[in-house]
Amino acid sequence: MNLKWKQLLQNLLVSAVIGVSAGLASALFLYTLEISVETHRNHHWLLWLLPFVGAATDWIFQKWGENSDGGTNLVIDEIHDPQKILPLRMAPFILLGTLATHLAGGSAGREGTAMQMGASISDQWARLFGKIGIDRRFLLMAGIAGGFGSVLGAPWAGCIFGMEVIEVGRLRWPAWKECLIASFAGYYTISVIGIEPSSYGHFAIPSFDWVLLIKVAIAGVFFGLAARAFTTSIHGIEKILRSLLSAVCLRGAVGGLLVALLLWWEGSGRFESLGIDTIHDSFVHFQSLDVFLLKGFFSSLTIASGFKGGEFTPLVFIGSSLGSALSPWLATPLALMAALGFAATFGAAANTPLACTVFAMEFFGYEIGFYAFVTCTVAFLFSSHKGIYHTQKISRVKPRPGREFFKRFFHERKKS
Repeated sequence: MNLKWKQLLQNLLVSAVIGVSAGLASALFLYTLEISVETHRNHHWLLWLLPFVGAATDWIFQKWGENSDGGTNLVIDEIHDPQKILPLRMAPFILLGTLATHLAGGSAGREGTAMQMGASISDQWARLFGKIGIDRRFLLMAGIAGGFGSVLGAPWAGCIFGMEVIEVGRLRWPAWKECLIASFAGYYTISVIGIEPSSYGHFAIPSFDWVLLIKVAIAGVFFGLAARAFTTSIHGIEKILRSLLSAVCLRGAVGGLLVALLLWWEGSGRFESLGIDTIHDSFVHFQSLDVFLLKGFFSSLTIASGFKGGEFTPLVFIGSSLGSALSPWLATPLALMAALGFAATFGAAANTPLACTVFAMEFFGYEIGFYAFVTCTVAFLFSSHKGIYHTQKISRVKPRPGREFFKRFFHERKKS
């Protein structure tokens, strides 16, 4: 067999193994997560375990986690500058940490956990197959793609996300084969097992209309600003906690106590854990503006305090509820706005507008594609370069439409 074709076949087989491994890990995760969330729903007093969970999580990761606490940022950093194999313990540690967070009702996500598990497992395969000439960075991206595609049930989006999340403004195209195979292998693995990711159903997508296109572009501005506010609040709260509390365990305990007290004071329970019911509700009922604001605050405080789970589900909660609240103001279809916010807010915060456009098409139907592309792109432009993954490199600086307009305006006025 020609050496080139032999190398290609090896890459594809290893990518498939990584995808199957990521799919199996996602299946285990989704099954156990459902038990954790349901247990919390039936035993609301578990909310008061949050300070203990926060302290224990920080202590365990600090004492035995090696560098596992870096999460997705660590994976991206390794792709940029390969140093050493990701610790295998990262997968079980992040799994147990996320389950504990949701058992106690912490306002966090789940998809970040699947991506980190997929990357950690993929790096073990990279160590095993390192002598046959496969680029380790490609396999790490395949692990991200396999985790994302399997846990969300969106294999095309998973493939693109694995290439797009590494740098702002650039796709790592050379890894497309590995990401594609791993994402689809993970997706089909979890499908064969019979565990279904969350579904939000299809709805009637309006035919193309220029007025509606302008309206969804305006909504994209708000989605981008919401993503920026969420990212900024996480970094800001982290900085405050670090300055006030030197001990890592103390930050988890105090942050957990604050989250528990505030969630108890709010009282509705809709901001605890994943909040999937509220996301579903945003597609059929108008939400008030305080819903996305409260979710943003609770999730920022939870994540900044060191709880595990990730930012995806909080961001789609924020986006769908914000889209639902904007719908009557912009006179646009409710479900369409919720769906666009669902995809665009995460795309803006993760700096992955293309993956989230495809993600919207896989979730809600391909007819939403053009509206999703415009909304995700505008949201991406109005969000910060520094997203939820701070180890992303900036390959291409985002243009600032508003800033450029005012600079030109005042420049012309000065000349005249």
